[in-house]
Amino acid sequence: MARAKNKRVDDKRGGDRRGGASAVVESVDGGLAELMPDRDRGRAWTLLIDGAPQSHVDLDDPSYLSFEYQRRLGHVIDLVAPPGKPVQVVHLGGGAFTLARYVAATRPRSTQQVVERDAALVQLVRRELPLDPNARIRVRSVDAREGLAKVPDGWADLVIADVFSGARTPAHLTSGEFLTDVRRVVNAGGLYAANLADGPPLAHLRGQIATAAGVFPELALIADPTVLRGKRFGNAVLIASALPLPVPELTRRAASDPHPARVEHGKALRDLTGGATPVTDAAAVASPAPPPSVFR
Repeated sequence: MARAKNKRVDDKRGGDRRGGASAVVESVDGGLAELMPDRDRGRAWTLLIDGAPQSHVDLDDPSYLSFEYQRRLGHVIDLVAPPGKPVQVVHLGGGAFTLARYVAATRPRSTQQVVERDAALVQLVRRELPLDPNARIRVRSVDAREGLAKVPDGWADLVIADVFSGARTPAHLTSGEFLTDVRRVVNAGGLYAANLADGPPLAHLRGQIATAAGVFPELALIADPTVLRGKRFGNAVLIASALPLPVPELTRRAASDPHPARVEHGKALRDLTGGATPVTDAAAVASPAPPPSVFR
């Protein structure tokens, strides 16, 4: 695909506090990327790829998480270790580096590896939304599984998977073989957290829970109750570990969010799988595409 030159587009929404900040539109490897200024926050931007919202970043306050699913992943980051303690994190999927910035802001001196296949997107974000030069963030522009394979055994306190090609998770990042390599990288007390997207009849979500249960003994799921009931398409955050999870605190935090969510674990989560079987590389398929109404 021929790459369009970078261009800026005047923000037509009005009221932008930066006095005429412009959207940035550029073709990247994964499609058409747009960085749209947030008129309500001084130096905040939303990243869209082919019209699908991917990330929101506030350069003045990296600890601010706008998207529901990112707030839920933020809760996981907050609970992976005592407050402020540096951690080692692998991010599969970079977007605008929202969660890497959050870790750097809330846990200074943390060491992070971001694996983002779209090299052109990485260049765009680095140029327009620069990372804190003091943050210990390394970015690799390779496939998520290729990048994960290069991480040493037991290196990570936390692995976060938030990988979408367009609006779908690639098939090879949904299998038990993939999660087995995740478990290799996570240390004995570490966590794995994945942003999943599904809608009725929740076949993909059920399969992902069953797959994770075949690799990790402890699981929890954070999601909007209407998504769990199969009433609408939406995001769910799946958390896995070799050790018991901080379910009571996750439940409290999820319930107090601006858009409250429910935490399922134990028997209720096992029942949610509805008899789904673990996914293998041989049978894996990409997550379902969201209906057009999701982004309206």
